Amino acid sequence: MSVIDVPLPDAVHVIIEADGDPRSATPAGPGRWTVPGAEVTARHQPDGGLELTLAAPGPPGLSKVALRWRHHPGGNRPALVLGDAWERSYGELQWRGIQPERPLPWYWLGTDPVVGTTAGFGVRTRAGALCCWTVDEDGTTLWLDVRSGGLPVLPGERELAAATVVGVAADAGTTPYAALQALCAAMSPDPLLPEQPVVGCNNWYYAYGKDFGPDAVLRDAATIAEYAGDHPVRPFCVVDDGWTEGGGSAPGGPWDVGLPGVFDDMAGLAAGIAAQGARPGLWFRPLLSRVETEGMRTDVGRPGRIPLDPSSDATLAAVAADVARFRAWGFELIKHDFSTYDVFGRFHPDTPPEMAGPRQQLADRTRTTAEVLVALYRTIAEAAGDALVLGCNTVGHLAAGLVEVQRTGDDTSGRHWERTRRMGINTLAFRLAQHNRFYAVDADCVPCTPATEWALNRQFLDLVARSGTALFVSVDPAARTPQADADLTAAVRLALDGGQPGGVEPLDWLATTTPRRWRTGDMNLAYSWSQPWGAWPLLPL
Repeated sequence: MSVIDVPLPDAVHVIIEADGDPRSATPAGPGRWTVPGAEVTARHQPDGGLELTLAAPGPPGLSKVALRWRHHPGGNRPALVLGDAWERSYGELQWRGIQPERPLPWYWLGTDPVVGTTAGFGVRTRAGALCCWTVDEDGTTLWLDVRSGGLPVLPGERELAAATVVGVAADAGTTPYAALQALCAAMSPDPLLPEQPVVGCNNWYYAYGKDFGPDAVLRDAATIAEYAGDHPVRPFCVVDDGWTEGGGSAPGGPWDVGLPGVFDDMAGLAAGIAAQGARPGLWFRPLLSRVETEGMRTDVGRPGRIPLDPSSDATLAAVAADVARFRAWGFELIKHDFSTYDVFGRFHPDTPPEMAGPRQQLADRTRTTAEVLVALYRTIAEAAGDALVLGCNTVGHLAAGLVEVQRTGDDTSGRHWERTRRMGINTLAFRLAQHNRFYAVDADCVPCTPATEWALNRQFLDLVARSGTALFVSVDPAARTPQADADLTAAVRLALDGGQPGGVEPLDWLATTTPRRWRTGDMNLAYSWSQPWGAWPLLPL
């Protein structure tokens, strides 16, 4: 297994206007290409990475750059190709044969199971561009989206640090999973990792933000503390959506008070959770407001649901003040959610070719959307101080190094096992290599509810606990039985220990989106994820 020196691209193409066609850039010396109004520079780094910088000093600015390599890393054409997702995954991550138009956000890995070789390219975390790859029979292309929202960026005289490309190549004997681990490590030289295993409870998948109050939260805190017993690592109790006015529908701020008449004393609630033996955590949606406020966007939104512009200094100041307030109340975990949706106006299932639509606008046209998002995540991280930060519906590749924990997949479910199978197991399998290389992976909660089969959920519970990734459980008191409590106690304590030594590894992931066979330590485990009728045929969930 080796990190390779990334060669210069064979050709560079530039898109100036957001809806324009690519223009072939002219070589202007080693590692330099130009078109009228823009310049692309590639510089080799001592560690083998290839740093890409862009210049576009005047209007109309710059939209995208495509860099083309007319070969594959490692020298062999892959038989199967794996990519990542723009933000959370939505059950779609999988190895496929070559599909030239398939967008592969952030990185790609190719393997040939017959020959046994695996290789791939990726970009370093916290890039200045929204980056995706395409792979065809003849080579690979890196697409750098440097727009501000959906419009060309106007960087002025500054040099725009777009991305640094890294690559790995493995010979026969190295598994594709080990190769992906090495690629993730090369992409993320400075991860921000939690000091202890992250384990806890979250009430969302049985309460769904409705009809709960401090008494229910404290009951959950007591339950998770009971499962943890006298373990020296204490679990979290996260208060999810529902603690503010308009709760249960992912409302916006202000975030300065709880729901009147119910959550009147948020500092007291945090202290009460701690008194039960758990660590208090809190959910919020930083980029949505219920009232007009400074920094709000004028191009989207409606009364009562007003997105905030993350390129605005006023917005960042307000977000920082919110996070600092939560910390002052005594919350030790801050879960920030929905910022990708509030910037782009949509989620990104099935991996669309780009994140932003053509007419979306940010107030600051001098910075790329990627740069604006990184600044938002940095603001939250700095305001959180020593509190743990969990990103949800954030762009993980841009948040790495600025969150300790990342929700890597779309929601599991306390109502439909099919959603947990499709989302939770898929993201655990295909993003597990990011664990402790980008951040601690959170595949989302394991529900224990009357509406879902415990025989299936307990398998998911067992796998997550063994993996050493973040384990959150959502336990409906009505679903507690002696068997469920015993299963949850064993899993919580294993997860608090850090999981099975050596973690887990998917074994059949080349052939399925939800692997059933896993290696853990010196054992091979087999799980069955199917309900009696199998899986719903692409039922919208």
